[in-house]
Amino acid sequence: MTKRTGILLGAILGVLVLAGALWAFLGNPLAPDRAVFAAPVLAPAELAAPGDGVAAVDGADDTELSLNLATHQYASSPVLALTTPEQLDEVSAAVAGLRVPIVVLPAAPTADQVEAVRAEAERLGVTAVANQGVALPDDVAGEFATVRVTLLKAPADPGPRTYALVADAATQDLVGALLSPTSGQALVVEGDPRGSVEAVSAIAADPGAAVLIVGDLAADDDFQWQLETVLTGVELPGGGQLVAPGKLYVALYGHPGSSALGVLGEQGVDATIERARQHAAPYEALTDMTVVPSLEIIATIASAGAGPDGNYSAEADIATLRPLVDAAGENGLYVVLDLQPGRTDFLTQAKRYEELLALPHVGLALDPEWRLEPDQVHLRQIGSVGIDEVNSVVTWLADFTREHRLPQKVLILHSFRTDMITGIDRLDTSRSELAITMHVDGQGAQGAKQDTWNVLHRYAPNMPYWGWKNFYDEDSPTMLTPQQTMSNVNPTPIFVSYQ
Repeated sequence: MTKRTGILLGAILGVLVLAGALWAFLGNPLAPDRAVFAAPVLAPAELAAPGDGVAAVDGADDTELSLNLATHQYASSPVLALTTPEQLDEVSAAVAGLRVPIVVLPAAPTADQVEAVRAEAERLGVTAVANQGVALPDDVAGEFATVRVTLLKAPADPGPRTYALVADAATQDLVGALLSPTSGQALVVEGDPRGSVEAVSAIAADPGAAVLIVGDLAADDDFQWQLETVLTGVELPGGGQLVAPGKLYVALYGHPGSSALGVLGEQGVDATIERARQHAAPYEALTDMTVVPSLEIIATIASAGAGPDGNYSAEADIATLRPLVDAAGENGLYVVLDLQPGRTDFLTQAKRYEELLALPHVGLALDPEWRLEPDQVHLRQIGSVGIDEVNSVVTWLADFTREHRLPQKVLILHSFRTDMITGIDRLDTSRSELAITMHVDGQGAQGAKQDTWNVLHRYAPNMPYWGWKNFYDEDSPTMLTPQQTMSNVNPTPIFVSYQ
């Protein structure tokens, strides 16, 4: 080979290498025409500042929805990604974390769709487009440089994430792909958003995130305040912000420091927490529900004497109850405050404990056995309450829960006779702030307890949830084991207490 021939071959090889590099650069499906070699120095998109409250985003089709999402997420962007529905997943993966708005278009978009994209590009200040599979008119395509997203650098500050609440899995797939550039996430919410453990836990872990509602989820009148509760990020023991369904509460019953009133008072605070866990543990293998160890604390105790206020009820100070209530919350236990009001009314006593009821893990129980008329005394008569007084507590506690943006609270109604709560058919069960539960307190022979259970079910068919009590000393021949409780008590209760 002559020296001249070698020089010529070297030049040819150099041209081939350069051509290969250009082919590799321009052959990427996200750079169909001409590429901007300066793409890495393009400024990252600027995210839109989250507005007050939660924004609702809708769209008649994929294109409109993707444009509306871009409007809510981005204040400006030098780059816009265009893709067809069939290639959305590929593009979404390519721009993940790169903060590039994605617009979904048909392969041959209509003139109106093209104009909508041009308007959004003008709003964003777009100078370059990454296009995969969309045939834009030549005059529109010529307005923008083309860019390979693989040359873009992820922003140093990823900014706040966006969570979009959607109604179904198909919408979740579409919206999740569109949120990929901002590392956002679409969460399926079926009905009440407080019941979505995934949504509540995600928002709780990321309090600075923006939240969007996609579709018609917000059509429910209650959805807005329920979502505002979700945005607090507060979770109940067992997850989510709904007491029920899906959870089984296993509780010790009694008063701190008093063994005479139940097993809860037979030991100190730490030992009570551990004992509650031990009572709940066997149920975990017996049900698909989430088992929540719990405490039912007698806050006001039926008294043999009238007392200084003459109401035959000894009201415990909040300072007395607070150590156990706080320890329960710190250890993932739910707490119910039980009221035995004597000659006063349930609402008056409930309001005494607002400070504790303001805690998300604290609910309320009404014990009509100990609700006396002005001329009655305990143990001579069995107390009772009319439904109007019960409904006054329902209204107050539901309003209190909503006003303070608290997770749903349990409201237990204790009973072992049909005449203990009169007019039960008028019970207000409309307030989703509360999970109203009739707790059947029958004791003695198991056959008699089952009869009481069945009678009360016939008396109160409108009751949303039910509870069952196992007595260590009063049940005969013995109290039910956890296995027997779950198999013999039907329908399955959501609250099982031990006294």
